[in-house]
Amino acid sequence: MEISDVKKGMHVIIDGDLYRVVDFLHVKPGKGSAFMQTKIKNIRTGATIERNFNTNYKCEQANITRQNMQYLYNDGSVYYFMDNQTYEQMEIPADRIGDNKNFLIDNLNVDVESLDGELLGIKMPEKLEMKVVSIDSSATSGSSSNQTKDAIMETGFVVKVPMFINEGETIIVTTADGKYYSRG
Repeated sequence: MEISDVKKGMHVIIDGDLYRVVDFLHVKPGKGSAFMQTKIKNIRTGATIERNFNTNYKCEQANITRQNMQYLYNDGSVYYFMDNQTYEQMEIPADRIGDNKNFLIDNLNVDVESLDGELLGIKMPEKLEMKVVSIDSSATSGSSSNQTKDAIMETGFVVKVPMFINEGETIIVTTADGKYYSRG
């Protein structure tokens, strides 16, 4: 496939390495030929790089297998998931979970991704309802109408929330950046 056909979230193989497309932009400068400006994340190392490609550059789309599984629990170094069809359990090392650990709520359904039998990690829902268990009582300084305060979620993750959010409420958080989206 041509690099100009990539989409955000797509998995591609470039120079023998597996990448997820984080962002891309078609650039047509006044002089010179057009190119693709991309931000890609190496799935195996976790490194994110920015790279430009000629629009005629060819890459291979990776055939990622996704299996819907339910998160059960973790013991700190291993996370346990259950296949929703066969009820078989799978162990995933913490390094393959990465920052997604901040959003893993008991019984949450996620997609476990693999390529040719190699476990790559998990794909979280874009937005997630989470319960606020504690609020930082000291508000940020300033008289701005968009003041925020720290809220500790049920997983221990801290999210900046508007001043009107209270302890015990359910809010929606975007899993890509860990930011408050709206009330639940």
